[in-house]
Amino acid sequence: TQQYVKNYYLGQEQTLTRKVKEFFIAIKLDREKSKEEILEGYLNTSYFGRNAYGIQAAAQAYYGMDATELDPARGAYLAALLNAPSEYDVVAHPENRSAAESRWNYVLDGMVKKGWLTRDERDGMKFPMPKETTVSTGLSGQRGYIVQIVTDYLIENKIVDEESLDAGGYRITTTLQKDKQDAFVKAVDDQLMSKLDPDRKVDTYVRAGGASVDPRTGKVVAMYNGIDYVKQYTPNATRRDFQVGSTFKPFVFTSAVENASRTQDGRAITPNTVYDGTNKRPVQGWDGGYYAPENEDQHSYGDITVREATDKSVNAVYAQMAVDVGSDKVKQTAVDLGLPSDTPNMYPSPSIALGTATASVLDMAEAYATLANHGEHGTYTLVEKVTKDGKQEIELPARQERQAVSRQAADTTTSVLRGVVQNGTATAAQNAGRPAAGKTGTAEEDTAAWFAGYTPDLATVVAVMGQDPVTAQHKSLYGAMGLPRINGGGAPTDIWAQYTRDALEGEPVRDFDLQLQAGADTVRPLPASPSAGEDSGEPADAGTPSGRPEGTSPTPDRGQGTGDGAATEGSGTEDGGAAADPTGGTAPGTGTGAPEGDAGEGDGTGDGTGDGGAPQDGTGDGGAGPTAGVPLPQSRRE
Repeated sequence: TQQYVKNYYLGQEQTLTRKVKEFFIAIKLDREKSKEEILEGYLNTSYFGRNAYGIQAAAQAYYGMDATELDPARGAYLAALLNAPSEYDVVAHPENRSAAESRWNYVLDGMVKKGWLTRDERDGMKFPMPKETTVSTGLSGQRGYIVQIVTDYLIENKIVDEESLDAGGYRITTTLQKDKQDAFVKAVDDQLMSKLDPDRKVDTYVRAGGASVDPRTGKVVAMYNGIDYVKQYTPNATRRDFQVGSTFKPFVFTSAVENASRTQDGRAITPNTVYDGTNKRPVQGWDGGYYAPENEDQHSYGDITVREATDKSVNAVYAQMAVDVGSDKVKQTAVDLGLPSDTPNMYPSPSIALGTATASVLDMAEAYATLANHGEHGTYTLVEKVTKDGKQEIELPARQERQAVSRQAADTTTSVLRGVVQNGTATAAQNAGRPAAGKTGTAEEDTAAWFAGYTPDLATVVAVMGQDPVTAQHKSLYGAMGLPRINGGGAPTDIWAQYTRDALEGEPVRDFDLQLQAGADTVRPLPASPSAGEDSGEPADAGTPSGRPEGTSPTPDRGQGTGDGAATEGSGTEDGGAAADPTGGTAPGTGTGAPEGDAGEGDGTGDGTGDGGAPQDGTGDGGAGPTAGVPLPQSRRE
């Protein structure tokens, strides 16, 4: 009743006076109107998202039908929307689908309890996916994405509520810079979209997302979200449903330096610390179960330094390092750098090192900006100024700045990531013409390829993703652009390099000013012979450089094994490389799970030895953590 009073009789202002009026009008209305009439008024005035007020407008906006034609499944979804219209639109926010479905189930179960729906009817229902939104052509191109993202930003940060924004009268000035925005769009078009063939089915799956942040101010200066808001509604810069793969590995090393961590035999972890990079080497010192990550293309490296293991994105090394540091500490460091604490699939287990988390491109850009800013973190911002009715300026939240990790931890990580650009999987980033640091990554089953990088002046993250335009399911990108695989060192790095070069054109070239961890610049020789058990002669798959130094790969830096995505960065290739325990059971890594790559992809059964996305020995989502029955994904990807 009070909601109806607010909708129909009063405004949306958040004031004590309005609440008092609402209370007394509600009492009076309750005496004069039946509950059925009040419910009717409520449903006809409530906001359902998509600029739809009232149940009739909502039925048309989400399902293209009149309210009288709604079945219980669709009606229950619209009822669930009322709780959080901006969050539960599963087309706009696919990452929130599980929450929306949970609310939908709650509504239907309540109907069964009330006797309005039989149990058999309830059990036969499937979630009714709403249609793509219909938007004005005035929101075509990047404009519609920006409007949606900025709107969500204002609502989530409680600057302006959703209904007030929809009522209009606000002028919002963003932090986006037109020249950089245009440069981002052009880079994606030149390096990716122009190379797609509409007659090649896999090319219809290709999506791209990008975000660029000024490390010193936290301002988002450019974003790329999709080819056209009218054609592809979901903004790819903010979605949280694709694994980040090996772009997460730098957070493990940062955490090691920040926490003064040591190896199992007591050696300090520095860029020159030697680890055993043998393929399928079981991690030591973790009591959560058997976990033996596969390297990309099942390549064994034997004794290898952390610096070289980063260049080549060696899973065996980084899974062990996560245990040495403590996976809970690794997760905390990632949060300190800028990832949301509720990032999906960011579980504290050895697999966290291999990129099971499904952070957004913008989340990752914020975290990498913290590294670029010598460990000082400031919350990102998308908005410079908000005014109401041309005169009233709305107060914006003060930017919170703090030293998230020590300068030595951040700068030493930067020095290691410079090697990835100079000698590792991201040599194409040199085309930016500036000192650069970064890391490539690939999701399980090659459903996404990433490059996260920065110069002293700009932190930018690019992801190329695979999604079925009809079903919205994640799809592998094998064969896209006519290539065997799309790797992080390929199109994502090429886009990054062109954008960074153009975005910083005319600005002075600055080198990194680094303060390194003690011992970080001291290079120690490796043992002359390979460690016991090293399969040193096993070559990478054909056509996959497997992280060779620059100049030895047939195509410049196409990544570990096949580039960054060549082995799926979270599937059984480089990033998720753990092999499940072949004995089965409920211990982590032995359950039924997708490979370490893209969570939820590649489920089914298998023997745990998969090749970049091969199914594991059980069920699960590939991003599993260490609890019993939750799998540690396998992976030969990067």
